[in-house]
Amino acid sequence: MSLEWSLSGLFESFEDPKFIEAFESCKTLAGDHNRAIEDILKLEDPKEVIKAYLNQSMAVRQAFACISSFANLSFSTDSANKDALKYINQLQGLGSQMVKGGVLFQKWLSNLKNLDQILDQDDFLKEHKAMLEQIVEKNKYSLDPQAETIISQMRRTGAYSWDTLQKKTTSGITEEVEIKGEIKTLPLQSIRNLAFEKDQATRKAGYEAEMKAYKKHDYISAAALNGIKGESLTLCDLKGFESPLDQTLINSRMSQATLDAMLSAIKDYLPKFRAYMRRKAELLGHSNGLPFYDVFAPVGKEDISYPYEEGKTLVLEQFKKYSDRLHDFAKRAFDNQWIDVEPKKGKRGGAFCAQVMTLKESRILLNYTGKLNNAITLAHELGHAYHNENMFQGAMLNVGAPMPLAETASIFCETIVKKAAIEAASPQAAMGILEVAIQGYNQVIVDIYARFLFESALFEARKNGPLSPDDICQLMLEAQEASYGNGLTDVKHPYMWMNKVHYYMPSRDFYNFPYAFGLLFAKGLYGKYQDMGDSFKPKFDELLASTGKMTVEEAAALLDIDVTDKAFWNQSLDVISEEIDAFITLSQQA
Repeated sequence: MSLEWSLSGLFESFEDPKFIEAFESCKTLAGDHNRAIEDILKLEDPKEVIKAYLNQSMAVRQAFACISSFANLSFSTDSANKDALKYINQLQGLGSQMVKGGVLFQKWLSNLKNLDQILDQDDFLKEHKAMLEQIVEKNKYSLDPQAETIISQMRRTGAYSWDTLQKKTTSGITEEVEIKGEIKTLPLQSIRNLAFEKDQATRKAGYEAEMKAYKKHDYISAAALNGIKGESLTLCDLKGFESPLDQTLINSRMSQATLDAMLSAIKDYLPKFRAYMRRKAELLGHSNGLPFYDVFAPVGKEDISYPYEEGKTLVLEQFKKYSDRLHDFAKRAFDNQWIDVEPKKGKRGGAFCAQVMTLKESRILLNYTGKLNNAITLAHELGHAYHNENMFQGAMLNVGAPMPLAETASIFCETIVKKAAIEAASPQAAMGILEVAIQGYNQVIVDIYARFLFESALFEARKNGPLSPDDICQLMLEAQEASYGNGLTDVKHPYMWMNKVHYYMPSRDFYNFPYAFGLLFAKGLYGKYQDMGDSFKPKFDELLASTGKMTVEEAAALLDIDVTDKAFWNQSLDVISEEIDAFITLSQQA
């Protein structure tokens, strides 16, 4: 079976006549969009205006989703694909053309005095109520149509160009690394994966090669980061947001009270994670915390590896134990080539799951090298795809989730696989698997907290002008010191800002705390599942299907969870704390 995903359900190539025809259709829709909205706004009945606008929006989204999916997915596995890059840029230009129409409708809708009454008259309108209410909310921070159009056009040569440059640069990086006496030239993602090797000398060599590679290219990523974050600050000032974080919370449909409750709980539990890191350091022969090159090191006497086929089997077996629906969905993803598995030059690092709206499917990118954490990542990304599957059952314009809820199904599915792997293992293997799980929690809690502190400090410093690569590295080191504390030695990762693509995503500032939210929320949901049994499953699917039309707090309330209450986050962190205690106990008995 192929280890590359198939995009043939979309198009065969950029020369495919169907692709060319679809792109021409997008151009036509974009060219007519503003005039179409102007004509819609002339209708006398407000109910008909809103209906017509929604239908126009669906037509645009359907057409653009097809082209956008093919171009972006092609580029993600081959950063040298000039056609993909060309069409991504052209799609951005077409999107800029349509900004005016969206702003005109937004202003019109915001001036309606009886919106709730109008929406309650029609089931189609009620289905889109949350979306329409958010349009009204965003109007508070919207400029006039001409200004919004200019901003959208300028961002093509600003933040989006910087993002593309950074992706192309980092995905193409290779570096020499010495592995057991042999010098090899490897792509950056393969070098990073050496951090999971059993041999400490190999891990250290990989870390040193990674730092060397980043140093050669840091000026490019620093320029990109300065450009993107500087633009965010400028736009926040223009539009009236208090800060980029304020904008993110509004766009995420999440309250400051929820974020504060979660971050406060996390800060309280940092010493527990540091105790885990110091115990792991002792097992690896260090006396004063972990050097960063050993953060991901395997522990225990058993080498836990999961070649792709074994990882696939593990995931399917555990999904089956949860529900036939989840298992059958994952099997469909495997059977129909939704997954691009192995690392290669030109392929972006990390992993992601992308919606393919036109097909009501998903595509998953991995960089799978045969480790247990790769199998867990596979479960994570299939969880995203399952989330998409549930959202696809509803209205097209409601397919989406605020950033914090986007990680709900992914981390829930991780939890299913991790717990099963631990329960089925021998005591020695269980210790190793448990450590892999905690290692993941450590990244999603401690490292994410560091990334949040870093991005907060970065924005504050960027207000005074561009920062040098050394300046940015220093901010990262300070954030890691505040978060990891004595869990790390002075061998940290000053270049984590080059490694994480989220920093470079325009309009995605602070895409870090949603991962911590997702982990802890999923832990709470898993507790609900253990209490409720089979009755939990339809409610969970309902929650996933509803994330595009609810606030974070409303979605949590579907399962009687109050995310503004610190006690909820403490309960989830208590579960992780117990796992850390179990790991330390097992490690002392080994």
